[in-house]
Amino acid sequence: MAVILENVTAAEAYELTSRGGLGDFAQVISVCEALMPYCLIGGLAVNCYVEPVYTLDADIVAVSENLAALLALLRERGFTTETHAHSLNAHAPHSDLRIQFTTDERYQSFLLRAQRREVLGLSVMVACLEDVARGKLWAYSDSQRRLSKRKKDELDLIRLAEVHPELKELYPKELLEQLGGN
Repeated sequence: MAVILENVTAAEAYELTSRGGLGDFAQVISVCEALMPYCLIGGLAVNCYVEPVYTLDADIVAVSENLAALLALLRERGFTTETHAHSLNAHAPHSDLRIQFTTDERYQSFLLRAQRREVLGLSVMVACLEDVARGKLWAYSDSQRRLSKRKKDELDLIRLAEVHPELKELYPKELLEQLGGN
């Protein structure tokens, strides 16, 4: 039997789909706020500029020097952490939310242009529109990423360009062709 939910806020829907991730996201943002600067990048940031789609990932850039302290504070709050080639990840044991702090130095300049936006009912620093697109282009162009991840990045780029056609000047030829060449 399907359940139809009416008048559900984005935050309530996220809480349901992530099995408690909204509270974990709020904790992560609280820690990031304490160790400013930071900004949201990736799918949740894309959702600030176009019609939202749901993602279980929260991708964040923070000042490189703050990452160790940031992860230590999250561990104090019960998060587990892992180190990967291009990210430091955190996960709370009671939700499906996946937090990824990028260690790619190219993203550090995004912190200078970040803007405060509402994300799932929280006031969050978010990369500016052009930087969100730039980050998505880097991810889309990375041949080492899984095809499914690159296709998701491609879709995010198409969604962004449909609403913000000025971004097309940043896009490679193959994406412009998909967008009708204009």
